[in-house]
Amino acid sequence: METGPIMPASGGYRNLEAFKLATIVYDGTTSFCNRFVAPRSRTNDQMIQAARSGKQNIVEGSMASATSSKSEIFLLNVARASLEELLNDYEDYLRQNGHRQWDKNEEKAAYIRKIARREEKGYKDYCKYVEEKSAETAANTMICVINQASFLLRRMIKRNERNFVEQGGLTERMHAARSAARRKQQPER
Repeated sequence: METGPIMPASGGYRNLEAFKLATIVYDGTTSFCNRFVAPRSRTNDQMIQAARSGKQNIVEGSMASATSSKSEIFLLNVARASLEELLNDYEDYLRQNGHRQWDKNEEKAAYIRKIARREEKGYKDYCKYVEEKSAETAANTMICVINQASFLLRRMIKRNERNFVEQGGLTERMHAARSAARRKQQPER
């Protein structure tokens, strides 16, 4: 195991594509719920909170990464679970309201997915589909973005698991640094 900094930098979540997409999901879900879901309903609150949890757990996991790989992986999984819950809410909405869910290979879905490939993207790139189009288009747009965010989170989790197995976590780094310091202090024989 290569010894490097004991406490690597943490944070940097604002540059993560998964965080950018989760932020779009949160903003889009808030707009969707304001337009199509009864404002005082449990569903409205649940959908907005699931979207918020998806975003905020990426933040928390990123900040915890320096001291606990376990916490980071756990929180990224919580973010994914929250987005999966939200995905099911959108699917339920479509089904219960007689709307069609787009197949992932159809042209509309492909177009929405293509937006995420833009260098600088934000909710502004999706807002017309959520704020101006039909409930069916708005829900399907959010489903596309949620699926993309979940895909990226799944990749992050796998990468973090590999890194932990190969490099260890804080405890292993601290032990390696202390062992190296002791070896330097011992007189040569």
